[in-house]
Amino acid sequence: MDGSTNSLDDMSAESSTEFPDRLSLMEVRLQAQEDEITLLKSSLADALRKLRLHDQQIPLLKQQLIAVNPAAARVLNQSCYVDGFSKPCRLSTSSLDGLHHTSNSHISNTAENGEGGAKTISSHKPSTSDRCTQTEPWIPNHETVPLALTRAVQSLSLEDALPESAPFADETPIKLHREAENAEEVERGKDQTWSSIVEDAFQPTTMRTLQKQQSKGSEDSQGSCPQTPTSSSPAPPKEPMSSPHGGPLSRIQEGEKMLVRRNSEKSKDSQEKTKQRLSKKAASSTNLLTRSPSLESRAKDLISSTGSQGSRRGTQSQSIKMFIRGRPITMYIPSNIQNYEELKMDLPSQKLDLDWVYGYRGRDCRANLYLLPSGEAVYFIACVVALYHIGNQTQRHYRKHTDCVRCLAIHPDKVRVASGQTAGVDKDGKPLQPFVHIWDSKTLVTLQQIGLGTFERGVGALAFSSSDAGTFLCVIDDSNEHMLSVWDWNKNIKHVEVKNTNEAVLAVDFSLTDTNNIISCGKSHVYFWTMSAGTLTKKQGIFGKYKKPKFVLCFVFSLTGDVLTGDSEGNILTWGKSAADIKTLGKGAKETFQIMKQTRAHEGSVFTMCVLQGGAILSGGGKDRKIIRWSADLAPERECEISEKFGAVRTIADVDGEEMLVGTTRNAILRGTFSDGFVAIVQGHVDEMWGLATHPTQNIFLTCGNDRQVCVWNAEDHKLDWCTTLEESGLCADFSPNGAVVSVGLSTGRWVVLDLQTKEVVSDLTDGNEQLSVMRYSPDGSFLAVGSHDNFIYIYNVTEGGRRYTRFGKCTGHSSFITHLDWSKDGKYIMSNSGDYEILYWDVASGCKLLRNRFESKDREWASYTCVLGFHVMGVWLEGSDGTDINALCRSHSESMVAVADDFCKVHLFQYPCPKPKAPSYKYEGHGSHVTNVRFTHNDSHLLSMGGKDTCIFQWRVKGTGTGDHSKEHLASSSSVCSSSSSPMNGT
Repeated sequence: MDGSTNSLDDMSAESSTEFPDRLSLMEVRLQAQEDEITLLKSSLADALRKLRLHDQQIPLLKQQLIAVNPAAARVLNQSCYVDGFSKPCRLSTSSLDGLHHTSNSHISNTAENGEGGAKTISSHKPSTSDRCTQTEPWIPNHETVPLALTRAVQSLSLEDALPESAPFADETPIKLHREAENAEEVERGKDQTWSSIVEDAFQPTTMRTLQKQQSKGSEDSQGSCPQTPTSSSPAPPKEPMSSPHGGPLSRIQEGEKMLVRRNSEKSKDSQEKTKQRLSKKAASSTNLLTRSPSLESRAKDLISSTGSQGSRRGTQSQSIKMFIRGRPITMYIPSNIQNYEELKMDLPSQKLDLDWVYGYRGRDCRANLYLLPSGEAVYFIACVVALYHIGNQTQRHYRKHTDCVRCLAIHPDKVRVASGQTAGVDKDGKPLQPFVHIWDSKTLVTLQQIGLGTFERGVGALAFSSSDAGTFLCVIDDSNEHMLSVWDWNKNIKHVEVKNTNEAVLAVDFSLTDTNNIISCGKSHVYFWTMSAGTLTKKQGIFGKYKKPKFVLCFVFSLTGDVLTGDSEGNILTWGKSAADIKTLGKGAKETFQIMKQTRAHEGSVFTMCVLQGGAILSGGGKDRKIIRWSADLAPERECEISEKFGAVRTIADVDGEEMLVGTTRNAILRGTFSDGFVAIVQGHVDEMWGLATHPTQNIFLTCGNDRQVCVWNAEDHKLDWCTTLEESGLCADFSPNGAVVSVGLSTGRWVVLDLQTKEVVSDLTDGNEQLSVMRYSPDGSFLAVGSHDNFIYIYNVTEGGRRYTRFGKCTGHSSFITHLDWSKDGKYIMSNSGDYEILYWDVASGCKLLRNRFESKDREWASYTCVLGFHVMGVWLEGSDGTDINALCRSHSESMVAVADDFCKVHLFQYPCPKPKAPSYKYEGHGSHVTNVRFTHNDSHLLSMGGKDTCIFQWRVKGTGTGDHSKEHLASSSSVCSSSSSPMNGT
């Protein structure tokens, strides 16, 4: 069994590479079939319309012909004997055009059949068992009439083409042709302007036309009916008479012989077969109208309705199409929406304010943690610079950056802050320009923006000058040459710019005593810069007899003015200026910077150093995770080791000489002392996150991601309650309705259930061998749906309060991996989305049955709404979206708004429902990567959004009507401030 499964998986993997081509080919075939069906429907409808019109015209033509020529009445009343059977003959319009009357009261009609035999037509009582229509004149005294000209055409009315169960309204002809076209327009989702098709009254043959036929005689008759000679006997014309339609009737030559065709081709059996064949064609064509699921419910209306404008408009409004990457997706309009076109999309009544930011970027950035005199720790994550008051446990946020912040520098006055960002790209992939902001940490007001259009790729390092009260700012960008520039930031003037090196540059700073001296370090280098007369000259530090490290990671200035560097070899090097070596370098040699002392500090790299007020030095290690306090002459005094779960030491900020803040490589900020140890005050994930779930009754939420961590957070206290590490990456999660357990889907098809109290795994199961993308409990908690990348949805019975799970069934029918799913409020049905933009519905109670008729689910109510494809959220998609632009969405519990996480670092807030394109929304920035998930808390007081690569969680406060008392109380008690407000945005 495993071998067959593996072979199927291999086949699936091979075919997945051809998926776009196969999909395109299938779309072309589908379109061709739709066009063919449309043509068949149109042809059938047109034929039925003509037949119906024909039946309506015959009685009128009879009356007109009898009024003009009474002799014709006897002909009309005669029966046609066909192969021994008596048939009433009814003239059609084509027979009237070629029909000529004679002056004789008795007309002898004889003709030869295929064998040369002759038959006569005499007076006979009409039979009502069947009907035939004369369509060609019969020629007396003529040889053989060709079979093609004597073919009997069965007269059919519209009733003959309708199914037996379909009622027919005689008052108004059914416009099937028009209805078929309109139905197709409805399927295309286009606006249809309905107009009635007026059936023109049939005008009989005019006098002028028949007079021309009279004057031409037999030649004219032969032109109308080939090989049909006529008599040219003259006859005096009659006075014209007025027709009931107001048109003059032709004069009829009484002396001319009347041409009557004998219906000698078909027998009664052949006519019965013909009628049955036509009926079958009509029925099969009618089935074409009802075969498509999108037209299934409308076909009955097209057949039975009288064609009123109101009924057509209702039919048109039953569905609408949206297109993603050229693929049509049909959305069925709920019954409570009477006029879709008149729906008005407004901005939601609520707005969002950034309440809290979870996380810290320590994994790949340096010198990014400082303590202000106000008691606030300054650090950054994503596009936000956070100011966290350690004592009050409140946050403020500087949010003027448009992409991820990469570096920080504190002005000597300890109030002003410089922050530099990376360039990033816009939603079209075009690079944006990086810049540096200088802002006031008290008011969060931007004082200056420098470097826009100057820096390339991003800003890697910043430093304020110290000896001149911070007049200058040194910036190193991320271009290939790592350009070093010096700015008078108050005036926004660039004083000097020079190429630095093609190697990575990790740190830069001004000398404490001389603004004209700048030091930079990075990969295998230490540069000493001198600024003079608008130019910068550099001297490279000489390692001499000491091993040249791969990286020089950090440096500080000692109180004696020496430069101390920490490198990847674990050493602290003391640099000094030496006199020119004239003996070795010859005359004209200049002074050099050389290593004066080497101190072994850490096992592994020295990531950071910090100078304390008394001259002591703190160093933080990488591999050994140690923090060591050194005397001014680099004698070790004290040391401690931080927990392995926090990672290595990234940066250190002095608090009061004893207490310190430590930023770590696993994105945590620790607070503590050498004697008391360290506790985490800020924590976060260290890799891309996808799983997010909120508790059904409490203000807690869970996150999981590729770092294999499952974290449970307290949204009120803004703290991490607990965290556990799994064996595999967690990609999705959901709390049970009773709130006692939470299920987490992993990257290998395995999923586990955790007890929130004991933090233990109470259930561990596996479905398939591909990653799981969604976990969702039914509203009453009796079922759990597990959506997988193997295209299946696995359904489990849940018992024992969420601690026991047994397989109930499997939903099979998607042609791509499952992306989202939701349960109906009654817990019987599931709505699901897949990677190929399918919307499917499942009847779980009936054994995980796929509901083929999606139209039946249009009025179903859903307990949650996280599916990104559906009628109620169709308006969240921007025009031209490729199907992956929206990663997640979530409807509020009040069902008044829907939050959207997109691929362009934005969170959107729409009103709910949102069924029309280009719906307006509020747009919120701050994430530095694609937003992977969003969820409302249980009482809609907050919204949680989760970044992907930025490893950041944003907690947004919901403001406005309908947010509940809890939000107002929280708003009044919180002292945190948001620096920018939301911006409305039209979805264009």
